[in-house]
Amino acid sequence: MPSIDHVRAPAKLTRALRVVGVRDDGYHLLEAEMATIDLADELEIEDGAEGFEVVDEVAWVVGRGRMSTGPRPRRDAADLVPGAVPPGPENLVVRALATVGRRARVRLSKRVPAGAGLGGGSSDAAAVLRWAGALDPAVAAGLGADVPFCVVGGRALVGGIGELVEPLGFEAFTAVLVTPGLAVPTPEVYRAWDELGSPLGEYGNDLEPAAVVVEPRLAWWRDLISAVAGQRPRLAGSGGTWFVERDPETAGQLVVELQRAARAERGQALIVAAASTPHP
Repeated sequence: MPSIDHVRAPAKLTRALRVVGVRDDGYHLLEAEMATIDLADELEIEDGAEGFEVVDEVAWVVGRGRMSTGPRPRRDAADLVPGAVPPGPENLVVRALATVGRRARVRLSKRVPAGAGLGGGSSDAAAVLRWAGALDPAVAAGLGADVPFCVVGGRALVGGIGELVEPLGFEAFTAVLVTPGLAVPTPEVYRAWDELGSPLGEYGNDLEPAAVVVEPRLAWWRDLISAVAGQRPRLAGSGGTWFVERDPETAGQLVVELQRAARAERGQALIVAAASTPHP
């Protein structure tokens, strides 16, 4: 019988981010608080086999009120929204397998939206590293700046270019996430941050002003969320997900109100979800 393992790949939420320096090679040094949330991809890994399949299970609010939540097999990245999951050798799952020298068939059920600043691809790669028992932070950092945190998970202070992960104590919180279908490329955000003169973000994220310059439509969504929630949202990492932290009793109602407002005002693709940090 083939050996098949099922591995969860939780999203991460960057609750605060400061850029504290720039290395000679151009990489930016960070101090960030990151936390695992209960929104997660799932990987079915068959050891020794071959093949890679991505199944899109992201719940999108599409058009004016039509909700689609069923699995939709996707193999062509051009069919997906900005930041789509690449299905080929550039995918972080495939790269992670190559890095650890393992051969496996992987079926990736994608529930964390791609290109949303929630570490979906990094978490998928980290899931492969954990499955393979490859927990060396240097190996993880070679796949991407968010991968070392995703290997550790929980809640942590992340430093350096992402390779320094200092675990923090558990803290329960619930966040309502709003992810418009907007492409906000991380390299462009850092470039804009440099060009803006290295601004401090007033709301806990130094990259927010630069992200809005790169994708001005983010500001429209920020203002909509502020009006509906009565609370200014924060940007997750370099974008493009806005979030507000709420108590669990009111988070669900806020999700409904944001969905209604987005459909009425814009009628375009949007993800709204309430996600909590899971207890260890």
